[in-house]
Amino acid sequence: MSLERSLPARRITIFSALRFRDFRLLWIGLLISNLGSWMQLTATGYYIAILAGNPHTAALYLGLQGVGRAIPVLLLSPVAGVVADTFPRRRILFITNSVMVLLALILAIFTSLGWMNIVGLILINAASATTLAFDSPARQSWVPLMVEREYVGNAIGLNSVAFNAPAVIGPAIAGGLIIWSGIAGSFYVNAVLTLAVILALVFMKPAPPSTARPENWLGSIVYGLRFLMEHPILKWIIAIFVVTAVLVRPYSMLLPAFIVNTLHGNALDLSLAISATGVGGFAGALLTAYLGTRERRGTIWLVSSVLMALGVMSLGFIWSLWIALPVLFVIGTATMTLLGASNTLIQTLSPDHVRGRAISVYTMVAIGLVPGGALVVGAIGSFIGLHMAFLIVGAVSALFAVWPWLTRPILRTV
Repeated sequence: MSLERSLPARRITIFSALRFRDFRLLWIGLLISNLGSWMQLTATGYYIAILAGNPHTAALYLGLQGVGRAIPVLLLSPVAGVVADTFPRRRILFITNSVMVLLALILAIFTSLGWMNIVGLILINAASATTLAFDSPARQSWVPLMVEREYVGNAIGLNSVAFNAPAVIGPAIAGGLIIWSGIAGSFYVNAVLTLAVILALVFMKPAPPSTARPENWLGSIVYGLRFLMEHPILKWIIAIFVVTAVLVRPYSMLLPAFIVNTLHGNALDLSLAISATGVGGFAGALLTAYLGTRERRGTIWLVSSVLMALGVMSLGFIWSLWIALPVLFVIGTATMTLLGASNTLIQTLSPDHVRGRAISVYTMVAIGLVPGGALVVGAIGSFIGLHMAFLIVGAVSALFAVWPWLTRPILRTV
């Protein structure tokens, strides 16, 4: 049955969902693991910017890396949704996180030996994206089963906190490591910290699948897609989520080109920029956790999507790092609030038996389309510059976000 129902009048604080043991274990594991992920993300972006050498090539290389991440997610997310609904989620996460450790080690060793180039980086990132395509639906669709129903929104917000809190310090640590020991250091640290999720899974209870194994996998995938496309609210949530994923959220993947090659910053400047975005994301995650109930979700969804678009648009007028930092904080806050609001709406409006497939579409858009969008925006930036590219995509996305809100009154009811 759907999670959308009258909720008990309990007082929900920011950390209420942590009272549930299995969720608490997974949350702590993710908090530690994501510190390494943010360090690797920062080091990879800086590595690509250095390999490129100039703003236009850097934007293109980052876009190509985006395509390498997008293709496996776009192709495999529908299958991953069925896997999440039909196989034990704990087993899935054991496999995916073990593969992530292995990939981080390969990246670290090859970088240390001087064997890594842009092609190798793209291939490693594609393999990581493939793993994440299966990890995310299983992990996120498991959350509503770990906590009582009235805490689902709060738990989703805390999941975002576990992702964004490490973003506050991870990039800065990576910047220091790059200066002190070279780029590979962050990759080694990521491999070690990812083990925290595996350790947490050891102490968690097995999670049974939501449904029996389907006889027709293709039919099961189609059923999940049809559910979203026919839902009067979720179809618009997904539509705007797609627009923002293609046009404005790729700004984060293009930050290395913007900071290093356009604003002429160094590794420390890039780490500050990513940290500013991460601090904003942390604030947005806390906001999602605090407002993770039924009230005002539609309004939060609209305001965050418009604010994110206008923030990216404003980057088109900025030539100073110190002016860019507060703007990146606002964009990070709006982005994470939008992700949290969209995730909560999808999970609470989806029945138990289809939630894995519904959230796999969210993953496909959030992870698969954003890198693909980075190629689009990066290609535009390679011709007219990133300033003008940010200005155009931000304005277009803001208009797309406002239009359904004004023309579809049902969106104002959630």
